[in-house]
Amino acid sequence: MTTTMPMLETYPRTIDLDRAKLAAAIEAINACAQACTACADACLSEEMVAELTKCIRTNLDCADVCAATARVLSRHTGYDANLSRALVEACATACRSCGDECAAHAQMHEHCRICADACRACERACRDLLATMS
Repeated sequence: MTTTMPMLETYPRTIDLDRAKLAAAIEAINACAQACTACADACLSEEMVAELTKCIRTNLDCADVCAATARVLSRHTGYDANLSRALVEACATACRSCGDECAAHAQMHEHCRICADACRACERACRDLLATMS
């Protein structure tokens, strides 16, 4: 049980976004940030850590972009559609890059496969939300 939708439902003013898609995006973004952080940490514990440098960097960049995007999407007072759209686009881009990088290691590292899946789901949720943003 997440608190995303209940919090959106209790917001006292109009939200100019589809609340269900917004909630789905926020949840996918938070899940992706967690997966990327955990994947980076797991990569650091691998014996072949030097070969995973790009993966670690991409994971950490994606986690940071996701975290910032989730925070901005969770605030609605004084909503700036241009800023939100730019962040969601950046988040989708970061997720695509990270998903591609993790997918390249997925055969050897299960944590990379799980992270790639989370990144793909997040990118889809971001693109679904972007399609509803004016």
